[in-house]
Amino acid sequence: MAQRTVLLVLFDGVQSLDVTGPLEVFSGAEAQVPGTYRLRTATLDGGPVRTSSGLTLVPDTSLADEAVPHTLLVPGGQGTRAPDPRLTDWLREHGPHSERLVSVCTGAILLAEAGLLDGHRVTTHWAYCAKLARDHPSVEVDPDPIYVRDGQVSTSAGVTSGIDLALALVEEDLGRDTALTIARHLVVFLRRPGNQAQFSAQLAAQTARREPLRDVQHWITEHPADDLGVEALAARAGLSPRHFARAFRAETGTTPGRYVDQVRLEHARRLLEDTTGGIEQISRTSGYGTPEAMRRAFLKALGTSPAEYRRRFRPAATPDRRTSAP
Repeated sequence: MAQRTVLLVLFDGVQSLDVTGPLEVFSGAEAQVPGTYRLRTATLDGGPVRTSSGLTLVPDTSLADEAVPHTLLVPGGQGTRAPDPRLTDWLREHGPHSERLVSVCTGAILLAEAGLLDGHRVTTHWAYCAKLARDHPSVEVDPDPIYVRDGQVSTSAGVTSGIDLALALVEEDLGRDTALTIARHLVVFLRRPGNQAQFSAQLAAQTARREPLRDVQHWITEHPADDLGVEALAARAGLSPRHFARAFRAETGTTPGRYVDQVRLEHARRLLEDTTGGIEQISRTSGYGTPEAMRRAFLKALGTSPAEYRRRFRPAATPDRRTSAP
């Protein structure tokens, strides 16, 4: 197997975890299968840079002295807000020659500025998705997934999703067993599916201003198996169904039905990850009623079945945090 060079681009204001997270994954893979990866860090001039948290990183070399890598990884951070034009020019010239272009967090902005994301479906940190889409209309920005792989280009959301994406790349290169060993060593799950949402349902939706609607939101979260139809929720809020549905959407940014769907999906995911409860039991506890209904919901939202989700997200060797579903 040919050795793959992974080059991480460093710059002032880089987010340190965007660098060290993927670096730990690839270095773990190199330790498991020596000769697999050649890891390099580089800056424009070969000099040290200061991260957004104040750490100083000393690179291996300058970008000018590095050959075209197999995998070019661009992290994010405050330094992407006003990028050095010389860095953008370097990416524009050299990026297309790498077999894989990878970004973590707002590193996608640098790739977009270099014209390397045109025509691709991508993601970035949720706070910058709208800006990326507005500034680069030829880029298809998906604000929901934790990472997106589209041909040569792979982009990820916040800092921890860079680890998830790196694990996915290692699994592609070296197989699941190697990636699983690395994930266990780093005490992370192998692996969050790329289309898993960046937010939990409670974070994705706004919190309602009015207390009755806010109370209903809490009720939904705490009672996913109850009757959560619009009429039942409206009665709990003391409003007519029509008024409730309109007010809920206006104050939370989503419909009652979609919010319920998100809460139930999140509840089921958590039970699959954290418990040994059976699929039928979890489907009832999460409000789906039947395993088939839960299966359809998982396929629609995550592109995978509940059983496959559990297999990926909760390795058999991972100790239980609870022994059964509540």
